[in-house]
Amino acid sequence: MLKKRVRLGILVNIVIFLVAAFFIFQNESKTTFSNSLDELAEAANIVSHGPRDKKVLALTFDDGPHPIYTQEILDLLKEYNVKATFFILGKHGELYPDILARQNNEGHEIGIHSYNHINMRKEKVEVVEAEFNKTWQIIYNSTGQKTRVFRPPYGTYNQAVYDMAVKNQCSVVLWTYYQDSKDWSNPGVDKIVKTVISQAQNGDIILFHDHNEASENQTIEALKVILPELINQGYKFVTISELLEQE
Repeated sequence: MLKKRVRLGILVNIVIFLVAAFFIFQNESKTTFSNSLDELAEAANIVSHGPRDKKVLALTFDDGPHPIYTQEILDLLKEYNVKATFFILGKHGELYPDILARQNNEGHEIGIHSYNHINMRKEKVEVVEAEFNKTWQIIYNSTGQKTRVFRPPYGTYNQAVYDMAVKNQCSVVLWTYYQDSKDWSNPGVDKIVKTVISQAQNGDIILFHDHNEASENQTIEALKVILPELINQGYKFVTISELLEQE
């Protein structure tokens, strides 16, 4: 009986050791993977995060403006005194210049996404430049601001796209890889909230979308939870340009 108890005790200890080793390996692997992605982005002068030693976050919204959802998001941001960056589609900005003006007047940053949400890596340089320049002009006409931030659709680009951005004095901005909320797919409010809050780290760039063709926009309900929670955790929300200034 005693031998059985000893063997059982040894077996339990082995299981505990293996489980602990698994979680340690997972955490170290995640950290290594995260650092590797950060290093690759930095080597290419692509922005995917801000300073890791400062408790700041950057909220970013793609594909807008939307006549209803963007306005509701702006109302929420105003309620919590939060600033964000909106990477717009020119075709939407052209329809709603008043929303672009509001974004600018309330202290948010507006960046270029493209005009038609094309995959710039697959297009001719002339097409890419036309999309970029047209959207730049729409932002300028609506706000008087010369935007300095650009996010290529799908996060895809090539050397020609990168060179075009640099020529126009724009930073190429992606997002922190684990902070893709995938809100465009309406995965559920709880899923969006968990993705953002559970992984939040200093300097993260969080990806949302303010334009959605679905009948509901889960982003707004998720933000009602995310904003107060991250503020309570001591985070300050800044625009992309403000994030870059702190590097």
